[in-house]
Amino acid sequence: MHLILTGATGLVGSACLQQMLIEKSVTKVSILSRRPVPMASNHPKVQVILHKDFSTYEPSVLAKLEGAEGCVWAQGTGSNAVSKSEYTEITIDYPLAAAKAFSRLSSPFKFVYVSGEGATDSPGMLTPYYGVVKGRAELALLKLHEDNPDLRPFSVRPAVVDPSAHPEIRAFIPKLPLWKSTIGAGLVPALNCMWKKGVSPTADLGRYLTELAMGDGARLTGDGIEGDGRIVNNRAFRRMAGI
Repeated sequence: MHLILTGATGLVGSACLQQMLIEKSVTKVSILSRRPVPMASNHPKVQVILHKDFSTYEPSVLAKLEGAEGCVWAQGTGSNAVSKSEYTEITIDYPLAAAKAFSRLSSPFKFVYVSGEGATDSPGMLTPYYGVVKGRAELALLKLHEDNPDLRPFSVRPAVVDPSAHPEIRAFIPKLPLWKSTIGAGLVPALNCMWKKGVSPTADLGRYLTELAMGDGARLTGDGIEGDGRIVNNRAFRRMAGI
């Protein structure tokens, strides 16, 4: 199976890439990235496509993606790292452009969008900005599915992403500022002890996202599933991942 991955140099993307590399059923991984991807260097089943403009896909790019059956869209940035307009472009416009373009690569095509716990389609006064924007992205993907049933989107909402038990990706994930790593060093172990349902271990998350992209795209059911079976909150992810 041929899968597409974005955000491969980030935390969640690195977890997905490591899973795709060891998954025997995945025979080809096409990575769209603005820069080289060290984890994928010289790997026989990976092609890294250096792509600068994620709002458009020329025929030459789509030709390299021919035969792909699914995508994990792990590209993203923090809502405080860029302007509001840039954050909207990265969080909504880029994945929508990709989903539209990729939907013609195979039938069905599974598009797995990495959203975040706190995303909502019914924001209130206290909803953080990222939750509003990611909620809009989730709704827009559902609308694309209504217009084109061959596109099978899923939006997965990780909570506190924890790579502490995932040594395979440690050398490749972004280094956090000292203050963030110090807070994380105390917060994540405490959450693992007192509120496990608020944690998303990267090894399990990478496996789950990859399996969604490999699946048949059918609607999901059960506790924590929203959006007509296509939005997965962190509780549902943990349940379905068996953790």
